[in-house]
Amino acid sequence: MKIQANSRRIADAGRKVSAAANRPAMPDGSANAAIPAYMREVYDWAYLNETNARLLDHDLIVSAILLGNNARLRRALVAEVANGQRVLQVAHVYGKLIPEIARRVGPDGFLDVIDLVPLQAALCRRKLRGFPQARVRIASATCPGDEMYDVISCFFLLHEIPDEWKRAVVDALLLQVNRGGKVVFVDYHRPARWHPLRGMMRQLFNRLEPFAESLWHHQVADFATAAENYHWQKQTFFGGLYQKTIACRR
Repeated sequence: MKIQANSRRIADAGRKVSAAANRPAMPDGSANAAIPAYMREVYDWAYLNETNARLLDHDLIVSAILLGNNARLRRALVAEVANGQRVLQVAHVYGKLIPEIARRVGPDGFLDVIDLVPLQAALCRRKLRGFPQARVRIASATCPGDEMYDVISCFFLLHEIPDEWKRAVVDALLLQVNRGGKVVFVDYHRPARWHPLRGMMRQLFNRLEPFAESLWHHQVADFATAAENYHWQKQTFFGGLYQKTIACRR
């Protein structure tokens, strides 16, 4: 994957992406045009390169990236889903999280998965074979459609998008959840000051994840225009490095 070789280029790209290039834009019907500039600049190697995407789409790789916390965080998200519910999964997630959600909703439920990238949608469709209650479609998290859901899952997406996109995505998802339903955000969080990996994670973000450290300085609710219409609760993991934040619609 040549991560070290790519790190300087990715860091430079993160600094160069302009506000205009990062401004959320609705898909215009062309799959290629719908892919935002920041993704092409920063995450081409991870999500647009087919060889790398297939290599990364394994639980062992995801577990290494999440420092052994993948299964724990996956369970924390799946625990918020119940049999028979309508669930929206925002963006394809590497590993086996999405099939676990499909099993959780069961044949009486419905799992809708959206992603901007045709390659990611194809990978997701392949792992959801045998789940007639699941659908995969190409759509932006800033415009997920008109349907309403009981649970919306946003698993490690916010740290990969610029703040302007964070605001647009959070607002869009909050609008698509039913009354009494919830949006579940699992992502990075500001670790405790004593955390032994705090410095390493900051360096990693600077090199590979230029939009991630924003979550150290903001609550997820900070990105919501109408946060007061939702009840917010947060749980942290692994010394505060990860979070599960839930927004329940009042």
